[in-house]
Amino acid sequence: MQKPILEVSGLKKYFEIKGGVFGKKVGEVKAVDGISFSVMEGEILGIVGESGCGKSTAGKSILRLIEPSAGEVKFENKDITNLSAEEMRKLRRNMQIIFQDPYASLNPRHTVEKIIGEPLQIHGMSSAKERKERVKELLEVVGLSAYHASRYPHQFSGGQRQRIGIARALANNPKLIICDEPVSALDVSVQSQILNLMEELRDEFNLTYVFIAHDLSVVKHISDRVGVMYLGRMVELTDKDKLYDDPKHPYTQALLSAVPLPDPDIAKDRIILKGDVPSPSNPPAGCAFHTRCPHAMDICSKVRPEFEEIEDNHFVACHLYGEVQ
Repeated sequence: MQKPILEVSGLKKYFEIKGGVFGKKVGEVKAVDGISFSVMEGEILGIVGESGCGKSTAGKSILRLIEPSAGEVKFENKDITNLSAEEMRKLRRNMQIIFQDPYASLNPRHTVEKIIGEPLQIHGMSSAKERKERVKELLEVVGLSAYHASRYPHQFSGGQRQRIGIARALANNPKLIICDEPVSALDVSVQSQILNLMEELRDEFNLTYVFIAHDLSVVKHISDRVGVMYLGRMVELTDKDKLYDDPKHPYTQALLSAVPLPDPDIAKDRIILKGDVPSPSNPPAGCAFHTRCPHAMDICSKVRPEFEEIEDNHFVACHLYGEVQ
């Protein structure tokens, strides 16, 4: 039995809204509103959902790049939500992140050698010669050349910059990497190169990924399991084949019906959702999706559905499958 490397339970992140003359708290944005899941060692868990659903905030909260408001995050059975800054710093070599924008995540004033070498220095590699060798080795691992080490970020294309970001994340041999939409800013041809590279690196270094994206075809290509988020909540989580072949939650069904097919002759029933996404500062009572759901019942507007297992390894938060039904 595989053991989970990461366990997230009841994770919440609320941002305060301040207003008035004295800047008092007048409300809060519920960016992540109580999500729970676990990730097995060596697994790639995809997290999808439309823009603004809280995917990236969840990823950053797991690593405590932003402090979670509530909930528990266990990494290798150790609760990291209460660790001190120094303990957290030591743990960071095992938990890394690849950022979404390869243009913003690299310091334009530093050479590639300094960008990739900095995490090595912070985590105890004091010899400049050793760092130089490791940087060259990492550049070759991600498909760049050793002579690129002396260049600056503006001398690279978007795909090459993202490779530098991946090399930086790999520098200290981490166990878990959170990938925050790592290919969304890249061309389609470059996306496939980066995804294939990430899969190769997973096999080579026994990495575990949490892969955040809003492109469903990218997630299907790379993930083992997929979780779907809507308005700060996880609504469905299961194996990728099960999710794409037999989605249970009405939101997942609508999301998958919007994926374009490469064959124009195949007729496809598109589920068009009514209305707009509610504001995370004032989410609807009960199920957050009930205002747009084609199957909404009375209970949906009153009781928040539990995120529970309805089939083997298939979790859904929906009253259509709950005990009530």
